[in-house]
Amino acid sequence: MATYQRQRYLLMTVDPVHIGAGGYRLGRVDNSIVREPGTRVPKIPGTSLHGAARSYAAQLYETPEAAGQSQDKVQNPDQNPVCYTFGYIKKTNNGNDVKAYSGVVNIFDAHVLLFPVYSMTGPVWVTTLGRLREAGFTVKHNGADLATEPQTGTVLLTWARQDALNLGWLMVEVKGKISVEAPVEWQKEQRWQAINDHIVLVSESLFSHVVNSNLEVRTSVAIDPERGAAEEGALFTYEALPRATFLTTEVVLDDYRDGANNRPFPKDKTHKNESSPSAPRQGPLDVVKAGLRMIEWLGVGGMGTRGFGRLVIVGEPLEQKYGEERSNEQ
Repeated sequence: MATYQRQRYLLMTVDPVHIGAGGYRLGRVDNSIVREPGTRVPKIPGTSLHGAARSYAAQLYETPEAAGQSQDKVQNPDQNPVCYTFGYIKKTNNGNDVKAYSGVVNIFDAHVLLFPVYSMTGPVWVTTLGRLREAGFTVKHNGADLATEPQTGTVLLTWARQDALNLGWLMVEVKGKISVEAPVEWQKEQRWQAINDHIVLVSESLFSHVVNSNLEVRTSVAIDPERGAAEEGALFTYEALPRATFLTTEVVLDDYRDGANNRPFPKDKTHKNESSPSAPRQGPLDVVKAGLRMIEWLGVGGMGTRGFGRLVIVGEPLEQKYGEERSNEQ
């Protein structure tokens, strides 16, 4: 029988993260990053997370050949937890026979939840009511659940303040105090506790402007390999999500193969029978988690050799099996 399960991760950027949109553009920066078409808020595509998680999981299992587009060099892909999790294509008999399976996990885009911005009171993290609720947070005002988001040009804070507050270049009016409670799995995390009393709630219409006005923008120059000096006219700029940005993403398990084949789980050793550097793999979701955790070390996206790309998992993911939300509502 197929198995359906969902995990929601809370991530935080340890370095600036640059997921390029491809090509150049005229305007504020030459190399822009990927954005949501409707809101123009930057995001990390699920394809970027998927590729990095697979590559790092394959390295941890000591079968780097399982990370590429073709798994022809993998001896027995059905017994390889990386191939089972992310899918594989294997050609045999001089390419006449092809065996292929889709992956059993879906990794979705990571969306900005809390965005760091400079203010006269120090760094604050900007968010919206809808983004917090979707991620499982509870927002209360005067002891009751907050009903509506603040009006454009006004904000609600998680600390007491009456004077106006600046968000970068933008001055906004403070309309009261709120409390934001994280899901149980994230409440005791040090990274969350460090920002819990520095959160600014804005309207959805204002959020995009605040984010896009406060992205990190850097300037670099191409180096002439013969002279070891900067090439003339090769100056370019690029933008990135700044350090300490919080994002959320979902991983969904669709184990349609469960029961039809012998699953290559559990695994507590690598392919070379060495002790695994990650936790024992009890199933495909553990393979994904091991790969995502390596992003804290090796990064995702572009400019990795320039100190970009690292993300850390905050706490443990929220877990839900298919049908639980329906039973909870009844």
